[in-house]
Amino acid sequence: SAVALLVIAAALASGVALALLPRAPVNRFCTAPNNRTGFLCDDRVTCVPASWVCDRVSNCRNGEDEQEQLCGDLPHSLPGHLVFHCSNPRSWVYADQRCNGMNDCGDCSDEMGSLAACPPCGWEWWSCSPVHYEFCSCIPRRLCWDGIQHCLGWSDEFIC
Repeated sequence: SAVALLVIAAALASGVALALLPRAPVNRFCTAPNNRTGFLCDDRVTCVPASWVCDRVSNCRNGEDEQEQLCGDLPHSLPGHLVFHCSNPRSWVYADQRCNGMNDCGDCSDEMGSLAACPPCGWEWWSCSPVHYEFCSCIPRRLCWDGIQHCLGWSDEFIC
């Protein structure tokens, strides 16, 4: 019985020692729907779009996308793959907001230029110089032929 107690004590001690060892950081990068950058949940299956992280809504089963150590000092506490830094050094957006067609940075640096490295307008977009702040170099095709000017040269109403 003394040997059994020693075996149990050794097993407990090794379990405690393993629990105290620092864990290797988990790679949280994944590709969310529409080929957007995402955050991998603890279940290693669920991929949450970057902009859903730290939005005060738990999207992972265990709520790891809303934990204090992740969301405590935005954007510095986020893994680098979740953040896109705008051309204004004080501005940032979530990585899945880069190249989404919308002017999320306020200066179009998330949609145009070498920082963003966006592909040309997709098939659901019309390439033009928009007149509205919310778009940068393309407008959604659903805005074509709607009787409202969205492009400087009115191409959205006459050519699109």
